[in-house]
Amino acid sequence: MEVVVLSDNKVEKLRPQGLKGEWGFSALVKGREIVLFDTGQTGIAFENLSILRESRPEKLILSHGHYDHTGGIIKFVRAFDLVVYAHPDAFLPRFYKGEYIGIPFQREHIESYAKIVENTEPIEICKDVIALGFIPRKHKPALLSDSYILRNGVMENDDIRDDQSLVLRTEKGLALVLGCCHAGLRNTIEYAEDVVGDEVKFVIGGTHLISLKNDELIDVVRWLDRKIDLIAPCHCTGLNNEYLLKSKLGEKCKIVGVGSVIRFD
Repeated sequence: MEVVVLSDNKVEKLRPQGLKGEWGFSALVKGREIVLFDTGQTGIAFENLSILRESRPEKLILSHGHYDHTGGIIKFVRAFDLVVYAHPDAFLPRFYKGEYIGIPFQREHIESYAKIVENTEPIEICKDVIALGFIPRKHKPALLSDSYILRNGVMENDDIRDDQSLVLRTEKGLALVLGCCHAGLRNTIEYAEDVVGDEVKFVIGGTHLISLKNDELIDVVRWLDRKIDLIAPCHCTGLNNEYLLKSKLGEKCKIVGVGSVIRFD
């Protein structure tokens, strides 16, 4: 099983030529089936998939309904016969400091190309790949200030309840693929372990550590050092925090970007 990064803030590979980065996230999970996790902000993830000559996905899981993880969705559902899995809140209008930050397309537009399956509970997407659904928040989540969601015509504070991650069963332990991890990194890791009944040893994707204060960040890094074998942070981790993780965790931290491949052989 392996994970290929299709969209991130930076490009990790110079070859093949033409790969592009953006503020967003998308990854391809290659196991028994080919699963796409998020679609990036624009069509760049779709273009990078072609440049990398990767396999066409069969299913798509949305981590949550923010534009930088869903903006490329129409490119993918037009090109491939996909089933889309998402928490129902992912399709609601949402705003940050008065600006719209939700999915750039109406749900009906997406459904004209793809079947949508709503999940609020853990669901096995295919063998050894589980989408977590709503993640309980025992510890502090990573939310956005001045952020609102429109539900039944009423504005309410956005707790980003649709935030979900993917859990991969590997021979070396569980691997987590994160979109933005608004539910909180520790919450997500602990819930994944509760759901699957094994230990998380690998973490890939957006950790949203960018939202933590310095003392909170150091606490999380120390906790990770005792717990995981590898973390490949990107997107909303924050570039400075990525290099802090690298300096503190050494070989346990892999700096990644578009074109990176993380294998669990």
